[in-house]
Parts: sequence; C-alpha cells; structure tokens
Amino acid sequence: MLTLNAIIKEMKDIPVSRLEELYQFIHSLSTTTKHTESLRKKILSFGGAFSDLSSKDYSDFINQTKMTRTELFDRKIEL
Repeated sequence: MLTLNAIIKEMKDIPVSRLEELYQFIHSLSTTTKHTESLRKKILSFGGAFSDLSSKDYSDFINQTKMTRTELFDRKIEL
C-alpha cells in the first residue's frame, strides 16, 4: 500500500523545472479545484460578449436589466 511518505520520497527526485507542473497536477486531482477551474473557464468564456454593442446600446441594456431585476425581486409577495 502506498503511503504519503513514499510519495514524498519520490517527489524529492523531481527536477525543479517540473515542480510547477507537479503542483498543477496535484491541484487538478482535487474536486473543489476542478469545479472552481471549470466555473472560471465558463465565466471567462463570456468575456467580450458585449463588445460589438455601441455605448448607447450597452447602457440601454444595463438600464433595462436593472429595471427588470427591480421588478422581479423588489416586489411584495404574500405568503
């Protein structure tokens, strides 16, 4: 059975130039890191999505979005 000490002993022989790669690999094994990195990539994929809009159109879009949010989430609800 492999132990943490055996893994650490093997890691001592890894060249310094490959440590960053090892570090990235270790973090890729963590489910939290995978989820966070996946979410980050999805969010960044929207970068520049509105770059083809004029300043006026973008401003109108932002104002309309704010109004819609206000109407949807600032209303009185009877339970």
